[in-house]
Amino acid sequence: MTQHPVVSREEWLVARKALLLKEKEATRARDRLNAERLALPWVRVDKPYQFDSPRGRRSLSDLFDGRSQLIIYHFMLGPEWSAGCPGCSFLADHLDGALPHLEHHDVTLTAVSRAPLAKIEAYRTRMGWRFPWVSSNGSDFNFDYHVSFTPEELENGSVFYNFQEIPGADAHDELPGLSAFSKDEDGTIHHTYSSYGRGPEELIGTLMILDRAPKGRNEDSTMDFVRRHDEYESRQAHGCCGSSVTA
Repeated sequence: MTQHPVVSREEWLVARKALLLKEKEATRARDRLNAERLALPWVRVDKPYQFDSPRGRRSLSDLFDGRSQLIIYHFMLGPEWSAGCPGCSFLADHLDGALPHLEHHDVTLTAVSRAPLAKIEAYRTRMGWRFPWVSSNGSDFNFDYHVSFTPEELENGSVFYNFQEIPGADAHDELPGLSAFSKDEDGTIHHTYSSYGRGPEELIGTLMILDRAPKGRNEDSTMDFVRRHDEYESRQAHGCCGSSVTA
């Protein structure tokens, strides 16, 4: 049975219009936030980062793939891990469909992990993804952008993540994030933006849909319902009378 009050259509409309005002203000607030994000100062990137890719060894400049803007998703897959992070995998399920739109808008999207390339390629094949994904194994890239941490850092009591010190006990050797870069015509690269923790959450369209479902995200802790897409139990299709059959 529903836990919500059941009212007339007229009463529902009054409540819905009141919420609509707040939704419109949230949209305007998001527009203002986006403008402030675009106005952030930039930092020049001078370090010669190198990555392993299916196309061979590539520089940070190469990752732009002929475009002037680069978005990197810091995907949690460490050198010793047997599979990618379920939360990162959940987000990654939403990337392939965006690729043609981003690429025709002068933006290249690439995932970066510290795992060796062979392990990345094996996991990407398992998941059926097409987006570019390279290995930063052997470079300082993940450490410089504060998404990977050494055992010594974790043991020292705190690590720098999401622009603040957090207890080492709350961290892992790998954590998620997103970073943006711009390349000038002369090849100069700038770091323009990074976001960590729940910052990249809006990339996850499933969550945006769930936020509009009657039960919302229906979670006890952040994304506790998420599994890798090939690890869910048999899907159930529910009939009109509440019965279910295996899909």
